[in-house]
Amino acid sequence: MKAEVKTLDAGEAGSIQLSDEIYGLEPRADLLQRMVTYQLAKQRQGTHKVQTRGEVAKHKQRIGRQKGGGTARHGNGSVSQFRGGARAFGPVQRDHSIKLPKKVRKLALKHALSAKQTAGELVIIDDAKMTAPKTKDLLGSISKHGWKTALIVGGSELDENFALASRNIASVDVLPAQGINVYDILRHQTLVLTKDAVDQLEARLK
Repeated sequence: MKAEVKTLDAGEAGSIQLSDEIYGLEPRADLLQRMVTYQLAKQRQGTHKVQTRGEVAKHKQRIGRQKGGGTARHGNGSVSQFRGGARAFGPVQRDHSIKLPKKVRKLALKHALSAKQTAGELVIIDDAKMTAPKTKDLLGSISKHGWKTALIVGGSELDENFALASRNIASVDVLPAQGINVYDILRHQTLVLTKDAVDQLEARLK
């Protein structure tokens, strides 16, 4: 399929041929959901922790006699019923990540790109470079395109001036081509790819 190429200032820059194998698929919501779940679970640190009964520093003697005390037959004071006791079945450190086959992750990225193309939210620009790291100039270019929230994906290396100019814009994220992922694609309204990013994605996903 053919797509128009824009400049950063919303001018015309010709056209480019996009692969139907990557941008022409019928988006599957189940694949995208599985991939987003995989990414969010992998981001969880899993460092929440409470003390278990074996870790509470209390004596192990019975807190009262077995009979005649008028209370229940309690053992030591490390149980959760007493002040300073451990929490029953509390959280411990663990890995929250789940497994997802590499083929499924690759296919989910294709469907995310196809979803943006189908919705008309994919924009191709010739390059993402600036002569000076000025946020005001970049905001002017973004307003010309009418982007509300945008993920801009450059080539293998980002232009330093462009990266610095976009740093203070909350609605814009900038990634190199190797950092593109399904979650960031879906949480931004517009996906912006440079011509270098298109070439690298096709080489990676074909």
